[in-house]
Amino acid sequence: MGAARTKNTYLRDRYYRLAARRGKQRAIVAIEHSLLTATWHMLVNNLDYHELGPDHFTRREPTQVMRRITKQANALGLTVRFDPIRQTAAEP
Repeated sequence: MGAARTKNTYLRDRYYRLAARRGKQRAIVAIEHSLLTATWHMLVNNLDYHELGPDHFTRREPTQVMRRITKQANALGLTVRFDPIRQTAAEP
């Protein structure tokens, strides 16, 4: 449960995504399984823990996120247009 309460982590984001669909208890068990699997891989391969970050799912499937946002806006009666952000030169 502590992993699900830690802010700005992959496990917290995973917990809330699972809890919305499966329920809190099943989400906790899934997080426990994820922690056990990660620990096993770290011990077997002699690796350090690599935090994926809370935006892992957004970075992995950006088109799916845009579709969900568009669908929510359309349900509210709004029209959404996505334009790429222009990159500006960094000032020293």
